[in-house]
Amino acid sequence: MKRFLFIVTGLIILVIGCSKEKVKPSINTNISSEELPDQESWNSTVFFTDSGKTQAILWAGHLRVFGNTNTTLLDSNIKVDFYNNKEVKTTTLTAKRGKVDENTNNLYALDSVVAINDSGVVIKTDEMMWRNKDRKIVSDKYVTIVSPKEKIEGYGFESDQNLRNYVIYDITYITNADSVK
Repeated sequence: MKRFLFIVTGLIILVIGCSKEKVKPSINTNISSEELPDQESWNSTVFFTDSGKTQAILWAGHLRVFGNTNTTLLDSNIKVDFYNNKEVKTTTLTAKRGKVDENTNNLYALDSVVAINDSGVVIKTDEMMWRNKDRKIVSDKYVTIVSPKEKIEGYGFESDQNLRNYVIYDITYITNADSVK
């Protein structure tokens, strides 16, 4: 009797489970496939190298790669360490977000950008770009540079990636080191 009850119960469960009604998940049709990244990563590290030598290392909390635009978007506080020809770290750049143009490997740092080199030069701006082809850091935004010798503010900036040789194109303020302290 128990065996018969067990078999009947099993058949009832099997029949109920095999009903024709299928549950389909809802699909959000408001998002196109072009808006979705091809790749996505969290807590990522990206190396920029030339002839086997490290030029820069990028860290990003959230990274999204879009193949259709050849762009990588960086979020969640990014950090980039730049290295000289002897692969010694010379400069660190931080920003809240950024992007990389995959065609040129140019890096765009956006929002609260700060670059600091190993000799104490600090540069602050809203936007900055590292040009891969000539390894220059440039900005056309308002820039503040504080060094052990001076403080300079102005619009438009260009420097080597080590922040040793820099130029501000439209200086609005300059003072010597004694006034900075």
